Amino acid sequence: MLERFRPLLKKILEPIAKRMNINPNILTLISPLIALIPAIFFARGDLLMGAIFILLSGIFDVFDGAIARYHDKTSDFGAFLDSTMDRISDAIIIIGLILGGFTTWLIGALAIHSAIMVSYVRARAESKGSECNVGIGERATRLLILVAGPIIAVFSNNSIYMNWTIVLLVILSYITVVQRIYHVWKATRYERINLEK
Repeated sequence: MLERFRPLLKKILEPIAKRMNINPNILTLISPLIALIPAIFFARGDLLMGAIFILLSGIFDVFDGAIARYHDKTSDFGAFLDSTMDRISDAIIIIGLILGGFTTWLIGALAIHSAIMVSYVRARAESKGSECNVGIGERATRLLILVAGPIIAVFSNNSIYMNWTIVLLVILSYITVVQRIYHVWKATRYERINLEK
């Protein structure tokens, strides 16, 4: 859904990436520490600052990939590390929301589980040779929802919207899991046809 913004983002990031010839894996390893900032604000009950720092952490998160591509430092390990650190960052932010009382432990746990499952299904599919980057709940979409939700909650002066934001994330993530399973089922249809012969 957000792929249409990729050329614009690339145009913005490339001049910055050009000046930052460092190991992109270092930035990847730092990203969970950056995610701690919005989590701390959420845990303290500050939704607006939490939203602002989620946006900033999301921007920081794309720098490692931009630097790796610009300086030709992309690697399988870098992609693996980036995906792993993203899952850790997602969990840290949700835990901050739980500690702030903006959602229950059950809904928060489902949010973490569903986000991990979105990534897991894709990883398992790609390990079997099937491209699997489909679905409505990609990470960029989820982060934008996590920015919009707190802002709506703040300006409506009703924190219940934050709980419903997390519920929406859970629903979108599980829909994405189903979409990806169905995508792989269609992509591997030839295997079932051969087995039936």
